[in-house]
Amino acid sequence: MDNLQIATPEIFLLAATCAVLVVGLFVNAKSNTVYWLSQLSLLVALLMSFTQSGGGDAVTGMSGAYTLDSFSSTLKTWLLVVSIGVLLYSRDYVGDRKIQRSEYFVLCLFATSGMMIMVSATHMLTMYLGLELLALSQYALVALHRDNSRAAEAAMKYFVLGALASGMLLYGMSMIYGATGSLDLNVIGQILAGTASDSPSAERTVGARFGLTFVIVGLAFKLGAVPFHMWVPDVYEGAPTSVTMFISTAPKIAAFAMLIRLLVGGLETLNADWQQMLAIMSALSVVVGNLIAIAQTNIKRMLAYSTISHVGFLLMGVVGVTNEGYSASMFYAITYAFTTLAAFGVLLAASREGHDVEVLDDLAGLGKRNAFLASIMMLSMISLAGVPPAVGFYAKLSVLQAAVGAGFAWLAILGVIMSVVGAFYYLRVIKMMFFDEPTDSVEIKVAGDVTAGLAVNGLAVIGFGLAPGLIMSASIAAFS
Repeated sequence: MDNLQIATPEIFLLAATCAVLVVGLFVNAKSNTVYWLSQLSLLVALLMSFTQSGGGDAVTGMSGAYTLDSFSSTLKTWLLVVSIGVLLYSRDYVGDRKIQRSEYFVLCLFATSGMMIMVSATHMLTMYLGLELLALSQYALVALHRDNSRAAEAAMKYFVLGALASGMLLYGMSMIYGATGSLDLNVIGQILAGTASDSPSAERTVGARFGLTFVIVGLAFKLGAVPFHMWVPDVYEGAPTSVTMFISTAPKIAAFAMLIRLLVGGLETLNADWQQMLAIMSALSVVVGNLIAIAQTNIKRMLAYSTISHVGFLLMGVVGVTNEGYSASMFYAITYAFTTLAAFGVLLAASREGHDVEVLDDLAGLGKRNAFLASIMMLSMISLAGVPPAVGFYAKLSVLQAAVGAGFAWLAILGVIMSVVGAFYYLRVIKMMFFDEPTDSVEIKVAGDVTAGLAVNGLAVIGFGLAPGLIMSASIAAFS
């Protein structure tokens, strides 16, 4: 029973997803029944996750394969909050297009279940199963718009490169298993640290380092870090905007959790090896993401390169191998997810049947057509740019401080310079919305619940920027 209790939200969500899948077979394709059942499932799972006792000592079950601690409780709570927002903003968009509504919501639920498993997994096999549940759901989501040839092409690219990255990750795990004789991350950490009775020889440690290289490649692909970023712009642009929103938000939190579980939970003894690799990827991601984003005219492609640059900042905190850095990166991952959610929520709300907001010119004059949507987008842009008082400023400041404190001042200086460069394309969006003439005169109608969701989302971007203590204290407690 203890094993079941620590995984109650995941077990409930998987069972509810199967029930929603069956219900979807018997309801009208245009009905919102599946949507409301999906939201109810996520809400109940959120309440279960929120009430789980993760604030004290870590509770491990299932023979060490699953752990409930403050780290997993906090991240699962935010994963579910972001997923609820994704479904809310997606409802009308999916309904107006030839996208299978039931399949869309069910795949989002399966993907969310996979992410929750990844967050709590402390065993490589369990983690890989959660990762594949997420990845397979995402491949199907990208290809779900069957009448869109770009979506099919993006799904094929994503599937091929994703399979390659998963293979490399699995091969790296197998090498580490060969060197340590265990798939349990806690046991692997003890063996590599020399505190276990069967500590590895120098030759076996070399084998673990060899496996670490492949693990880093797999993690970098899932995060979208340079030089393993090639899939990000094509998938973001080709996928339906609602799917792009999902891929760019919650999975980043799950990928961060996987990074911490593997590198900090199991392979921290080898930090001298992975620290330099992450530092290089962080620097390349910040530079490449910001510089190429300037030249983009497609809003989704611009946000794709923006994502790459933010992954660089996220890695900046982990590079220092300090609890302060880990906490800063956790704060960054959470705040980036709900900030990006607001930006894509505006793109979906401003779209209509037969016309998606995809190029920057589509946002011209948005302030005159719908001042509320333009205001929410402005808050998202200044937060992503790192301008106070939005939460993005505090997030960037915290990871830069962690990098400087760990002796990576050069990386922090590079981050500051690229933040200034990146501010150009974020502020360009604000300028187009409020100072350019509209290119479209059609009235933008937004549902009441979507308006309320965007309002809460925008308030969170500003509110947590003015008072970041709630999220930051939870992030610090996760590594205390």
